[in-house]
Amino acid sequence: MLEGKNIILGVCGSIAAYKSALLVRLLVKAGAHVQVVMTPDAVNFITPLTLATLSKKPVLVNYYKTETGEWHNHVELGLWADMLIIAPATANTLAKMANGLCDNLLSAVYLSAKCPVYFAPAMDLDMWLHPATRLNVDKLQSFGNVMIAPGNGELASGLYGEGRLAEPEEIVDFLSSEQKKKLLLAGHKVMVTAGPTYEAIDPVRFIGNHSSGKMGFAIADELAKMGADVILISGPSAQVSKQKSVKRIDVTSAAQMLDACLAHYKNTKVCIMSAAVADYTPAHIAQQKIKKKDAGFNIELTATTDILKTLGEQKTTGQLLVGFALETNDEEMNAITKLQKKNLDFIVLNSLNDAGAGFRKDTNKITIIDRDLQKTTFELKSKDAVAYDICLKVAQLING
Repeated sequence: MLEGKNIILGVCGSIAAYKSALLVRLLVKAGAHVQVVMTPDAVNFITPLTLATLSKKPVLVNYYKTETGEWHNHVELGLWADMLIIAPATANTLAKMANGLCDNLLSAVYLSAKCPVYFAPAMDLDMWLHPATRLNVDKLQSFGNVMIAPGNGELASGLYGEGRLAEPEEIVDFLSSEQKKKLLLAGHKVMVTAGPTYEAIDPVRFIGNHSSGKMGFAIADELAKMGADVILISGPSAQVSKQKSVKRIDVTSAAQMLDACLAHYKNTKVCIMSAAVADYTPAHIAQQKIKKKDAGFNIELTATTDILKTLGEQKTTGQLLVGFALETNDEEMNAITKLQKKNLDFIVLNSLNDAGAGFRKDTNKITIIDRDLQKTTFELKSKDAVAYDICLKVAQLING
């Protein structure tokens, strides 16, 4: 949620400033670009060198460099930032922010900021409970600033109570949640299937297909980036989700994939079925390895349960069901037949006749056909870009 975000971290003069080092580290690890701005008192608690090393940017403390006269433009900083976080925020800094005082670089940046502002108070219990502090906090929140509430615990004075700076992990989780609320699919649960299924013949051999799972994994990652809570049900695949929030369930056979889908489907808003599920499975699985014989060898196959059709029959009002059609001939006719028979909201058609499309490739070329038979054809793209197009269609349908 924080990847690529420009974040100004304001650090104030509090013993809790030692936590700023870990906070910077976590923000950078999350992919954010972090610019630290310290108050003059903060340098007594943690060195600018420490935070500069972790943020990979020079730390700013004063309006200008005394030796060169170089000005640190607070207006430009306020425009650069996607968010301003003040942690720890002392009672003194909260009072300045609430009343528009501007006697250091951090307070000037705050007054210039056009972005969301978050503040994480840190102070002793009596200071936190003082009516003046409570008034300042209320005033800041009335301005639209967002408080990251302090925690309870042992304080620097030896007292026990509220006033501890929230832990760095809690702050990052809070910021991520705030960002997630603004995304297209925030709050929606989505189920995605990916990869092949393997249908056992004996303990050694199986019937499978060439699906790598790349498309399904790309879709799951894109959905997570759009804020959805994603469950990814994957057949055997070497792919790894890039988004840590994706919940992966590994299965092997079509029967196992069916069970996993049925267990989660009723609680999902959207289901995108991109897995290449076997249509047939061996009627009998040998308990021992089948030995090679000179004569021919026949395997009796039985049809697997049609997972997509089953979900289409169980679909309730408000649910969105998306299927895939990989075709080699009569592509559009076959895709439309599948769309209508299986009660889909739209189907993603790709053809093995298109160069660059199909299994195991890093690219794909798709056509989206909705239930009104409106057709949108896309050029050849990377599977990540294709995933974005599919997920954007989902978001459009959900959000009207």
